[in-house]
Amino acid sequence: MQFIDTHTHIYTEEFDADRAEVVARAQRAGARMLLLPNIDEASIAPMLRLCQEYPDFCHPMIGLHPTELPADPAPMLHRMEQMLQQADHPFVAVGEVGIDLYWDQSRREEQIATFAQQAEWAIRYHLPLMVHSRAAHHDLVETLLPLRKELTGVFHCFGGTAEEAEELLTTFPGFVLGIGGVVTFKKSKLPAVLHSTVPLNRIVVETDAPYLTPHPYRGERNEPSHIPLIIAKLAEIYNLPIEKMEYQLLENTLRTFPKLAISTP
Repeated sequence: MQFIDTHTHIYTEEFDADRAEVVARAQRAGARMLLLPNIDEASIAPMLRLCQEYPDFCHPMIGLHPTELPADPAPMLHRMEQMLQQADHPFVAVGEVGIDLYWDQSRREEQIATFAQQAEWAIRYHLPLMVHSRAAHHDLVETLLPLRKELTGVFHCFGGTAEEAEELLTTFPGFVLGIGGVVTFKKSKLPAVLHSTVPLNRIVVETDAPYLTPHPYRGERNEPSHIPLIIAKLAEIYNLPIEKMEYQLLENTLRTFPKLAISTP
C-alpha cells in the first residue's frame, strides 16, 4: 500500500503525546507524504516545526480557516501573504480556507470576502486551493465562479449530494474531491454518490485527523495510518483492485499538488 494523506492536522495538541509514533504508524501503513493544512496564525509554527522534522514527508499549506476569523482578519492575512511572497516558501497549497455557515451565519460576508482574497493568492502564487465548505455550497460556487478557469485544488471532506458533486466537478475542472472517513460510515450516502457521479480521476484521499475517523474506529482519534481503510472502501465502490486504486489516487494527488516531488510506482 502507498498513499498520500492530502489533509491531516497531526501538528495539533491532540497528537502532542505520541506524534512520532503517529508518523511511524503512517509510514508503516504506506504513507509517502502527509499534507498539513494550516488553521490560523497560531498553528503555523507547530506545523512548520513538524515539516522541518520530516522535510520530505510532511508538507505545509497556509491559510485562514473560516471559523477562525479574528475580529479584523486583515493584519493576519497580510502576514500570511508575506510568507507566500518568499521565493523559497515551503507551502504546497493555500488552505485550509473556505466558508462555514453550519453553526453561525453572522459573519457570512466576512467569510466570503476572506475566502475570495485567499483564492486570489492561489492564482497569484500558482498553488492549489484546499477548500473547506460546510452548509455553504451556493456561496462557495458563487465566490469561486469568476476564477474557475485559473483555480485548481481540492474540495475537502466532500459529503454532498450527487447534484452538488456534478456541479462542482463540471464548474471547476481543475478541482478534485477530498474523500475521507465518512465514506466508510454505515449510513453514508457518499458511496452511492461516488459510484453514480464522480470519475475515478477526480478524487483524492484524506483523514482530516484527528477528526472523522473511519469505521471500525469511529469515535476514536483519527490518524493517517487509517487511510488504507478509506482506499479499500473506494476500491469496493469503483470495483477495482486495491493496487489500481492506490496508483490512481497517487496520480490524482500529484497532478493536484504539482510541488510534490515523487514519482508514482
